[in-house]
Amino acid sequence: MVPFSSLIVASAMVTAALAAPTENLTKRSNSKKGAAYNDASLVGLVTDASWAYNWGSYGGNLPSGVEFVPMLWGSNTNGWDNNVQAALTSGSKHILGFNEPDLNSQSNIDPSTAAALYKQYITPYQDQAELVTPAVTNGGAPMGLTWMEQYLEACNGECGQTAMAIHWYADAAYTDLESYITQAYNLAASYGIYKIWITEFQLTGVSDNDQADFINNIIPWLDSTDYVERYSYFFVADGYLISGSSLSTIGSAYNSADSYHLKKV
Repeated sequence: MVPFSSLIVASAMVTAALAAPTENLTKRSNSKKGAAYNDASLVGLVTDASWAYNWGSYGGNLPSGVEFVPMLWGSNTNGWDNNVQAALTSGSKHILGFNEPDLNSQSNIDPSTAAALYKQYITPYQDQAELVTPAVTNGGAPMGLTWMEQYLEACNGECGQTAMAIHWYADAAYTDLESYITQAYNLAASYGIYKIWITEFQLTGVSDNDQADFINNIIPWLDSTDYVERYSYFFVADGYLISGSSLSTIGSAYNSADSYHLKKV
């Protein structure tokens, strides 16, 4: 999913006054946590995010220290090479493939065509950045991982990607997302790909508080699972992670989840 309008170290420490062991909370930047956005000026509200993307190849004015990851959204390649070169020069180290090519209302590209386009427009950058597959939905066959497997077959080991991107939207337990990510990893690994990016995910059809609880349960698992390289909850915009010009209940949960690690001193 992409919003259609978008197609277009701080630290907090508790110190001990006594000689007995105490616990410190240390703020860190999360190398996995990302921000999907339309408005670059809002990304800074997610203070723990280390990377961001906007379903396009031009990032805008992101906060210092946040890596922009360019994406070739679909088959329209106008400005692609110039924008990617600019992003790489500015410090981008990753490139994303097509957005939901398995969905008719999104980039809508069949697996063999996607592989050919990927080889033509993204694979040439494999020596300059880590390449990520197209991001598929969690829909059933012929969508989702079925589409992905057909795409990887069409790539024939020649696309150069070293990470697989997936999306997940459902009204389900966080353990269902864990299971789906594991399923995706098993497919990826069978093609020699050992990293997973969850570039969009959201618990749907529930209250903001339920989403916050979901986030607080899933983020520690994502952070502790080695093969999950990056993730991004949907998304930095009003009505989602943002309410007006500040973080919403959902955004506050995403921003703070697993951002403070208890340490013994």
